[in-house]
Amino acid sequence: IINAEKSEFNEDQAACGQLAIRRCEFGADEDQEWLTLCPEEFLTGHYWALFDGHGGPAAAILAANTLHSCLRRQLEAVVEGMVATQPPMHLSGHSICPSDPQFVEEKGIRAEDLVIGALESAFQECDEVIGRELEASGQVGGCTALVAVSLQGKLYVANAGDSRAILVRKDEVRPLSSEFTPETERQRIQQLAFVYPELLAGEFTRLEFPRRLKGDDLGQKVLFRDHHMRGWSYKCVEKSDLKYPLIHGQGRQARLLGTLAVSRGLGDHQLRVLDTDIQLKPFLLSVPQVTVLDVDQLELQEEDVVVMATDGLWDVLSNEQVARLVRSFLPGNREDPHRFSELAQMLIHSTQGKNDGLTEEGQVSYDDISVFVIPLHSQGQRSSGH
Repeated sequence: IINAEKSEFNEDQAACGQLAIRRCEFGADEDQEWLTLCPEEFLTGHYWALFDGHGGPAAAILAANTLHSCLRRQLEAVVEGMVATQPPMHLSGHSICPSDPQFVEEKGIRAEDLVIGALESAFQECDEVIGRELEASGQVGGCTALVAVSLQGKLYVANAGDSRAILVRKDEVRPLSSEFTPETERQRIQQLAFVYPELLAGEFTRLEFPRRLKGDDLGQKVLFRDHHMRGWSYKCVEKSDLKYPLIHGQGRQARLLGTLAVSRGLGDHQLRVLDTDIQLKPFLLSVPQVTVLDVDQLELQEEDVVVMATDGLWDVLSNEQVARLVRSFLPGNREDPHRFSELAQMLIHSTQGKNDGLTEEGQVSYDDISVFVIPLHSQGQRSSGH
């Protein structure tokens, strides 16, 4: 992690470690409370997380200290279903309807779906904790979150924000996450404003136009699109269309309600549009998108890695440029036990203008940057059994 000195404190935070998931079973008590009958770890996994803060480092620090605990609790609540041949309808063991297993099979519910659900619930739980803690301490801020979990031979990548993870192999570069920005989530955000127009307080228009409309546009037919549209159409400009757009700007300059450059993340419960009482939180989703990589199905090589990084890296380097750097560095450093950490450092240095010829001329990042390089070969070897 580097602090690019855009802020006094580093708004990037990271966490990694082993996830020890205990097995829980229902006790014999009438109230059917969860009892930990096996305090030893039942399943073990590994966890990596990057948090890119904005409005201060507080939310990112809280997330780095909290999210893994939320995830462990959520996984422990469903671990019995995770290790079953097929997740049972009722974790308590009582089958109310004899055809419950058939219904589960027809829905196509798999063990990995429970892990995905646990990740989604953990992000929401962590978001609630951050909201309470920041309010209690009088602090503000939010952060994006990118998490990778290695469990039962699969790698789960959960993303809420604009950080990115990619798989790099000898002949393949595969995105493992998608960035969530006001532009990429335009339809979801516009639809929310359509269903709850009071969220805009009469200050904004939910409609999208190619540019901000002016008074001279009144009565003219101009291009527009609404929440239900992927294409464009024309409408006659009315006075309400002259309001500030819900999503303003293009690319890296796009802002939600003129304020925030991301549309998913944790925190920001107190964030309001400048000089108004309009809250951004209803439009900010804490639920991640989860991608599953079946590591056991890959014929892994020693140089196969996952690269996770905050947006400062991707502002300067493309997926293909990162892959070229990985492929040029790892084969010549096989005997170095610290080669993956050194590769992460080298990727960061390449965004600071320190590696001639690796980036386009003039391409330097002034953002805080964090990078994980995760070797998959060792994860595949560890995945057999519990």
